[in-house]
Amino acid sequence: MCNTFNKKFLDEAAKAQENTSSMPNTNKEFMSEAVKAALKGMANNEGGPFGCIIVKNGEIIGRGNNKVTSTNDPTAHAEITAIRDACRHLNDFQLEDCIIYTSCEPCPMCLGAIYWARPKKVYYGSNQQDAADIGFDDEFIYKEIPLPYEKRSIPFEQCARDIALEPFQKWSEKEDKIEY
Repeated sequence: MCNTFNKKFLDEAAKAQENTSSMPNTNKEFMSEAVKAALKGMANNEGGPFGCIIVKNGEIIGRGNNKVTSTNDPTAHAEITAIRDACRHLNDFQLEDCIIYTSCEPCPMCLGAIYWARPKKVYYGSNQQDAADIGFDDEFIYKEIPLPYEKRSIPFEQCARDIALEPFQKWSEKEDKIEY
């Protein structure tokens, strides 16, 4: 009986070791998973060459790749799709203690989403210049941000502030709100 127990224990330990050894556990291995997501998305004609994974406690909890062209959604960048996947997995709107691995330095939109999601850290593979070199140049957005609204290439004009403040006033009064 003791031998049967020991054999079962050793078999289970070996199986656990096999499962653990197949999981990525270094930054380079996790980045490789983000790159695989980018390549898979490209092979499936889902969008541009970008992939992202989100890790918590050494486990991948979210995956995403660029799906802009396949979903006709300009916000379906790899980081956004991975954040959505991870938040569904966690059943939470924040990525507390999570690490993001993205195949390319995030664009301004994804950077904003990352800050709202509040992960612990972000690792990126290629950089802004690498992306610009193949036609994904975000520099114009960075240049637009500090401009006065009327000088931006897409004009911004405030309209009907008096009525637009109503939801803010009601939010301030709302007692059962979930703050973020």
